[in-house]
Amino acid sequence: MFRLPFQSVLVACLVMTMATLARGAEDPPYDLILTGGRVVDGTGNAWFLGDLAIRGDTIARITPAGQLGDAPTKKRVDASGLIVAPGFIDIQGHSRDELLSGDGRLIGKVTQGVTTEILGEGDSNAPSRKVSRFDGPRGFDAWLRAMEAHGGSVNFGSFVGSATIRGYAKGMTPGAPTADELELMKRLVRDAMKDGAFGLASALIYPPDSFVSTEDLIALSRAMAPYGGIYITHMRSEADRLLEGIDEAIRIGREGGVPVEIYHLKAAGKRNWDKAAAAIARIADARARGQDVGADMYPYDAAGTGLTACLPPWASADGKLFANLADPEIRTKIREEILHPTSDWENLAELSTPEGVMVLGLNKPEHKKYIGMRLSEIAKDRGKDWIDTALDLIEAEHQRVSTIYFMMSEANVKRQLQQPWIKFGTDASGHDPATAKGLTHPRSYGTFPRILGKYVRDESVIPLEDAIRKMTSAVAARLSIRDRGLLREGFRADIVVFDPATIADRATFEQPHQNSIGIRSVIVNGVLVVDDGKHTGAKPGRAVRGPGYTATTSN
Repeated sequence: MFRLPFQSVLVACLVMTMATLARGAEDPPYDLILTGGRVVDGTGNAWFLGDLAIRGDTIARITPAGQLGDAPTKKRVDASGLIVAPGFIDIQGHSRDELLSGDGRLIGKVTQGVTTEILGEGDSNAPSRKVSRFDGPRGFDAWLRAMEAHGGSVNFGSFVGSATIRGYAKGMTPGAPTADELELMKRLVRDAMKDGAFGLASALIYPPDSFVSTEDLIALSRAMAPYGGIYITHMRSEADRLLEGIDEAIRIGREGGVPVEIYHLKAAGKRNWDKAAAAIARIADARARGQDVGADMYPYDAAGTGLTACLPPWASADGKLFANLADPEIRTKIREEILHPTSDWENLAELSTPEGVMVLGLNKPEHKKYIGMRLSEIAKDRGKDWIDTALDLIEAEHQRVSTIYFMMSEANVKRQLQQPWIKFGTDASGHDPATAKGLTHPRSYGTFPRILGKYVRDESVIPLEDAIRKMTSAVAARLSIRDRGLLREGFRADIVVFDPATIADRATFEQPHQNSIGIRSVIVNGVLVVDDGKHTGAKPGRAVRGPGYTATTSN
């Protein structure tokens, strides 16, 4: 064996040591240090005064305040009087277009502290017959990689949409799948799980998901169970059959062998407000029996979806909604079904009353004057009843027509916030207020600051530390994201710094395109995305994936 002389080895070691010291002089050991902040680590523990150092994309050190005061760093931020917390994880986001083909900055999201957004309620971009690169056994993975290559200011991951799976196999056709179609659906779910989906997400009031049976969802849940998947659902009912909707979700989880998460838990319609306590009890009882059931919510008393949620699901069968509305005979049947329902579906306009329906998404010039008006007001202006007014607008606009439905109780919002198994999601896309047009739900800009300002600071509904736990580690643990959601040495440096005295939402239903205030810094993978309250333009976001992804990479 060839050996170097001892002197040569010594010289080589000295040269390497001197080179390391030289690099250390040029490159400080830390990229960013936050000093003197009230550190809320995401566990639910009380805050402590501390310093935090970041190297690369990782939290390198967390110490008592003052310990890192003289440590060399490229940038230092004085966090005195501010809260330093893990970045907020939005469990229900809809920024698919912004992350795939938009500018990716998601200004309305990051300025409320969001560092990770989870997509997929009902629909996901993959698997897709329409986009070849998102088709096939690696289609879901290709979609995540495409968003990563495009660039975004937040991290992102997704459930696979139940409607996407159903639509791939059967399109918009009602009825049970054939045996072959069901096997295809199960294979698609398994492929998505291997590509990093967090589970299966349904939205059971929207076609074609409204055509999916409980038994099919159980079968699909069993297919994803070996990969650690979660069944997450916009339930079949959030109103008159709210408790039955919860029972169905619990059954799917129990028989499918997977945890259950309920999207935007609510008791919709004044006549159902008293069911909120029973809904909470249903979930608590399932948990007491040992079943893993939880829920998430947004802190508003109004929901946002389409005006088409006023129509029976069968009106959209086979993708013929607009043709059906144009057919006088079928339109008459739709109207009669709205007046006298013959099946279990929920008319959100009837639940909200026409006075509680705010119409937003109108594109035609002759309809612009109606944007922001209540459906009852539009009907009066047009000299028609609310049903014909809604049908006319949907047919003429040839789209779902985004709409806000005022139908929840503020008292129930507060009650839900206090539940230990609750989490938070915006149920919204990220917008840029400088270029946004039309109206949108204010949750797009204000969800997390509204909780921290209104419900934590001003009304003391929940403690600060519990609110942050529900925004961070509770979601990370639910999704098996093992390196985010906590302030821990070695974890990814996703961090929010905010002023607890000023943090607040500013977006309203009438003027929604207003960023929240009080967020000073947002760090994603060690990079400042928001600095001194302003977006830096950085796009360091990465794909995050579910626990089944490891199985794929090892095969």
